[in-house]
Amino acid sequence: MKKFASTLMMILSFVLIVTACSSGNSGNTPTNKPTDGAAATDAPASEAPVEDSFPKSSIDSSISGEVTFWTFLDNAAFDGELTAAFNAKYPNVKVKTIFVPFEDLHNNLQTTLAAGSGAPDVALVEFGQFPRYTSGGVLTDLLQAPFDAGKYKDQVSDYNWARWSSLDGKQLLGMPWDITPGVTFYRADIFEELGLPNDPAELGEYIQDPENYFTLAQTLKANGKLSGEWRDWPAHWLGDSYGYYDENMNWVRNTDEFVKFLDISKRVNQLALTPHDGYMSDAGKQRVQAGEQVMIFDGSFGARTLEANFPEQAGKWKVTSLPFGLNVGKGGSTFVIPAQSKNKEAAFAFSEFITTAPEAWELWFTQSVQPDWKHITSTDSYIGHSNAYLGDQEDFKLFEELAGQIPVRRLTRIDGLAWPLWVEGVLNAMDNNIDSKTALQQTEENIANQLKPDIDKLKAELGLQ
Repeated sequence: MKKFASTLMMILSFVLIVTACSSGNSGNTPTNKPTDGAAATDAPASEAPVEDSFPKSSIDSSISGEVTFWTFLDNAAFDGELTAAFNAKYPNVKVKTIFVPFEDLHNNLQTTLAAGSGAPDVALVEFGQFPRYTSGGVLTDLLQAPFDAGKYKDQVSDYNWARWSSLDGKQLLGMPWDITPGVTFYRADIFEELGLPNDPAELGEYIQDPENYFTLAQTLKANGKLSGEWRDWPAHWLGDSYGYYDENMNWVRNTDEFVKFLDISKRVNQLALTPHDGYMSDAGKQRVQAGEQVMIFDGSFGARTLEANFPEQAGKWKVTSLPFGLNVGKGGSTFVIPAQSKNKEAAFAFSEFITTAPEAWELWFTQSVQPDWKHITSTDSYIGHSNAYLGDQEDFKLFEELAGQIPVRRLTRIDGLAWPLWVEGVLNAMDNNIDSKTALQQTEENIANQLKPDIDKLKAELGLQ
């Protein structure tokens, strides 16, 4: 279990790379690997979820066959428990689970999909890698009969449904599973000592106003404390909220809101409020241990990362919402069914069960996977869950509230190519004090010119030309 939990958290912590600002990494690129993470925390008390209105599966329990499942999560014991729970409902389906290392799985899947043979019946695919498979008809549309997954649309957040859909929203290419809202972790004890807002709700409300945030950040700096990690994080986190393109492949990072957040990034940089280095680097860990890094923007999994690496600080950290009205998803994964699968109904039964069934979630909870299914998250045990590391704060209640506020974004295979050019434009504006509106226009034009062949090819595939 510990090995599996550690591996899982490596994948969840991978989202830190996705928005590692100008550290040069982007979770949308095929070559990125998961980073070190943390072990699982206690699961909510077991409770029968409210299922009266939850849609029933369209796949008969008497279905038979064999399903080959590729996963980058390596734990035979857990896989056995999950399969046993599935077989209690579908006794005639044999699941053959094959562990494939993260990068190999995504590369091999792309190769076999392109070749038309050799792919599994089901594959676990990470958020940043998913765009590699969303065009060309290589994945099964789960909205079609006999799957009829459209009945689940209202059971998850709009964000979590849309990100596993085709660009035009007409196909569902992966079953929604987990969700990871962006949050702010902070040292409540130090905030209290310095006379700063330290109650989660109070602080969350306070830092929505940029002027309040900068007052707080400069107070921390005057006392040798840091209020963030990356100097350009505001612009990038806003970008992660909306993606790069809309459903018609129009560039979306050219609004007044992006001008505002690029201006905020410039101010963070000018005031030297951050070290421009992550809290899980060697130097970052030293800053946390010394009580210097007291404010961290991360995915909701960050509490597990903090607990695993800084157990002596239990009870000192708390969590609240992001500043400036930001709402962003920080990673996750889905289960896809290749179009070449020979046993799609059984494959869907397996995918459907492990993403929606309460019996499956009793197991996923032990691995610190956070659900986005209303029949699971509406239970009293889930909402009332408290985290001892966070001073017994009811963390899941906050995460569930924030998950529903994440705006819809579209994923395309151009995103990973655009990322380094976007970072270059943001840093150029910051380092050379270029007018933000001008800088955003220049960045848009640069990306459109450099990626024109790739963009035109994708548009042609999507029928947008």
